[in-house]
Amino acid sequence: MYVDSHCHLAFPELAGDIAGVLDRMAAARVGLALSVCTRLDEFERVHALACRDERVYASVGVHPDTPPGDEPTVQGLVELARRPRVIAIGETGLDYYRLPEPLDWQRDRFRTHIRAARAAGKPLIIHTRSAALDTLRIMREERAGEAGGVMHCFTESLDVALGAMEMGFFISFSGIVTFKNAVELQAVARALPLDRLLIETDAPYLAPVPFRGRTNEPGFVPFVANKLAELQGASAARVEAITTENFARCFNLLAA
Repeated sequence: MYVDSHCHLAFPELAGDIAGVLDRMAAARVGLALSVCTRLDEFERVHALACRDERVYASVGVHPDTPPGDEPTVQGLVELARRPRVIAIGETGLDYYRLPEPLDWQRDRFRTHIRAARAAGKPLIIHTRSAALDTLRIMREERAGEAGGVMHCFTESLDVALGAMEMGFFISFSGIVTFKNAVELQAVARALPLDRLLIETDAPYLAPVPFRGRTNEPGFVPFVANKLAELQGASAARVEAITTENFARCFNLLAA
């Protein structure tokens, strides 16, 4: 069984055909998917799907790209994280790619999520883009390692991966690692220990080769696993088994 550790099933590209998406997921031997929340006004849809289908888990959080406004609070996130099927806080983090400074609101929001994760005892789902140094700095300052979690859709350097792993975080690779031009990222994936890796689609985005350019969905995650197997010199079956076990370890599901 494979696990898609990060997808967005409430996004319209997938929500309009959710029965078909889940059927194709099962046909691809993808047994579980973590449907990730990106806005507070999206949470009820994310959570409702997780409650309807035992193959789906949920998170709660506000994506760093979401404009400042109705900001989450520690107490509010903790309360939502206590709901059934909610196994993580996020997606949170920093993204400086499109947004100009000042971005204090984004850094403050990230700190709020880390504090909520520590208070709730739930792992973090962290997004970082063009902000790796600040991401790691705030993680250290806020003691994110006490919550643990995953650096999702990882595209940074080996040093950034090692810095996150020192705090107990897992590293998750998406379909980007299958792209022909992702040579540097493939070198990072090759260098990391398999027992700290997760696989994801980030659906509906970033479909792996050979589906690049199409709407992504959880049923495509085995193609990410197969690329990791190639890079690691491991069998596909071994990558499937270990990344599934890693998902359970990362999200505290081993005793569930």
